[in-house]
Amino acid sequence: MHVDLNTKPAVEAFFDPVSSTISYVVQDPASNACAVVDSVLDLDYASGRIKTESADRMIAFIKDNDLDLQWIIETHVHADHLSAAPYLQQRAGGKIGIGHNITVVQEVFGKVFNEGTEFQRDGSQFDALFSDGDSFHIGQLRGDVMHTPGHTPACMTHVMGDAAFVGDTLFMPDGGSARCDFPGGSAEELYDSIQRILALPDVRSRGRLRFVMRSLRTFTWATARPRPSLSNSAPRGMHSFPCQS
Repeated sequence: MHVDLNTKPAVEAFFDPVSSTISYVVQDPASNACAVVDSVLDLDYASGRIKTESADRMIAFIKDNDLDLQWIIETHVHADHLSAAPYLQQRAGGKIGIGHNITVVQEVFGKVFNEGTEFQRDGSQFDALFSDGDSFHIGQLRGDVMHTPGHTPACMTHVMGDAAFVGDTLFMPDGGSARCDFPGGSAEELYDSIQRILALPDVRSRGRLRFVMRSLRTFTWATARPRPSLSNSAPRGMHSFPCQS
């Protein structure tokens, strides 16, 4: 896994109060290229109506800062909200990427919801299906992909410069780790995935890699630098930041 601690992307967080989801705009520090991580399409549960206010705030931020949206990344399939990835792509461009095991998730939930043959289960709805060890670029910023299943079979951690976007695999200490009771979830796989994350280069030694994760109580996003000793993995050096809402 390639980790470039000297490259520090700018990260802007956006909070969706309905699903308590935090989405991110990640900017290459050497250009105006950016990526969106885990976007949200607003859903009113009572009426079943869909709105685009959360996505529109991100689009406005991208346009106001003259950014070039190149990637729309899903760390995994989300059960608590709809993705705004197609809407963002239509309005601002970029490629949509997700883990290659999305096909496993599609197969499982296609049966759960009794979807017919018109629902494709081959991941063709996405521009890129990432496998463990793949990489991509946001301008000059390199992103590296690590398969971290357990919460879902398709969960991926994306390392961009000195920032690791862990999705729902890990939360801040107030939340712990992801749930594993979804179809295809596995506590054993989640444990192994967390060990892989904590074993990323420089985490064991100086702990200068940023983990970008969310707090489940304060609804802030934060970066945490883990302790060098994995026998006590409680993050130290935490920095919490408010989200746009």
